[in-house]
Amino acid sequence: MFWIICAATTIIVGLAIMAPLLRRGQAAAEPAAAFDLRVYRDQLREVERDLERGVIAPEDAERLRTEIGRKVLDADRRMAQAATGGAGGRGLLAVALLAMLFAGAAALYLREGQPGRDDLPIARRIALAEAAYDSRPSQAEAEAEAPRPQAPEVPADYASLIQQLREAVAKNPDDPQGLALLATNEMRLGNMAAAREAQQRLIDLRGDDATAGELVRLSALMIEAAGGVITPDAEGVLARALRKDPAHPQARYLLGMLQLQNDRPDRAFPVWRRLLEEGPEDAPWIAPIRAAITDLAWLAGQPDYVPPAPLPGPDAQAMAAAEDMSPEDRQQMIAGMVSQLEARLAQQGGTPEEWARLISSLVVIGNADHAREIWTEAQTRFAAQPEALDIVRQAATQAGLTQ
Repeated sequence: MFWIICAATTIIVGLAIMAPLLRRGQAAAEPAAAFDLRVYRDQLREVERDLERGVIAPEDAERLRTEIGRKVLDADRRMAQAATGGAGGRGLLAVALLAMLFAGAAALYLREGQPGRDDLPIARRIALAEAAYDSRPSQAEAEAEAPRPQAPEVPADYASLIQQLREAVAKNPDDPQGLALLATNEMRLGNMAAAREAQQRLIDLRGDDATAGELVRLSALMIEAAGGVITPDAEGVLARALRKDPAHPQARYLLGMLQLQNDRPDRAFPVWRRLLEEGPEDAPWIAPIRAAITDLAWLAGQPDYVPPAPLPGPDAQAMAAAEDMSPEDRQQMIAGMVSQLEARLAQQGGTPEEWARLISSLVVIGNADHAREIWTEAQTRFAAQPEALDIVRQAATQAGLTQ
C-alpha cells in the first residue's frame, strides 16, 4: 500500500510539474513565426491589390514580391524548427530531470530508510518498548560490555595520594567520609566501576539513613559505569532516591532519561517539562532538556508545546559588582531586583515560575509577611490552572508559608 501511494503521488507531482513546461513550450513556438507569416501573406495580397488599382508599377510589384517571398521562406523555416525542437524537446528535458530526481530520492530512501519495516500502530510500539524494557542487561553485563574510557594523565603526586586513600579505605572500610572521598576521586580518574563500588559500600554502610542525594549519586555512577545504560539495578537505586525525595531534580532527570532509553517519550515529556518549568536556568540538567524538549514534545503527541523562555537574572556586570559590595549594599541590590520583578508581575503578569521566584526571594530578604500576600494573590490568579498553582505552592511550602 505504501508503494502504491508513493507511485501515485510521484505521477501526480510529475504531471503537475511537466504541464506548465509543455504549455509554455507550445505557446512560445507559434506566435513569433506564425504571426510573421500571416503578416507577410497579407502584404503579398496588398501588393496585388495595389498593382490592380495602378498604385504601383509592375517592376515595383515584382521587387516587393521577391522581398516578401524571402521573408515568408524564413518564417516557414523558423516554424519548422520550432515544431521539431520546441515543445517536444522541453518536454523530454523535463521528463529526464524528473526521472533523475525521483531516482535519487528512491536511492536515498533505500539507503537511509527502512522500506521493509512493517507499520507500527501505537499499541505495537508500546509492546516493543515494554519488551526492550524487560530485556535490559544487568549491571554486571552492561559494565562488561561498556567501552573503557581513556585514562587521563595524572600527576605523580596526585596518583600517590589516591593510592594512599585506597589503602586507608581498605584498612578502615566503615569510614563513610573515606568512602565518599574515594568515590569522588575514582570518578575523576575515570574509574567508574571503582567509584560505583565505593559509593555502593557507603550506601550499604548508611542503610536506611542514606540520603536521596547519595542514592542518586550511586545511580549516576552505575549509569556511567554501564556506558550510559540505565540498568534495572540502577533503576532500583533511583526508585529508592525518589521515595525519599520525590522532588529531587537530578533523580527526576534520570527518570526521564530512563523513559527515553526505552522509547517512551510520552512518559519522559511530562517529567522533563516540569523540570524545565521549575528551573533554575543554571541547573546542569536544564541545558540538555531545553535542547531536546521541542522534539520530545512532538514525539509525545504535543506538537503545539512552547517551552518557557529562560527566566531573566542579573547580568555578569551586576554579579561582579555584587562581589565588591558590603553585605548591606548587596542586600539592598537584591531588594531592588525583587522590587523590579514584583512590579513587572503586577503590570504584565508572568509565569508561575516567576511568581515562585518572587515568593522565595521575598522570604530570603526577610519579608515573609509580604511573601504571604503574594502567595494569596497567586492562589487567586492561578486558581483555574492546577499545574501552575502547584509550582507556586511548592515554592511557598519550601519557604515555610504553608502548613
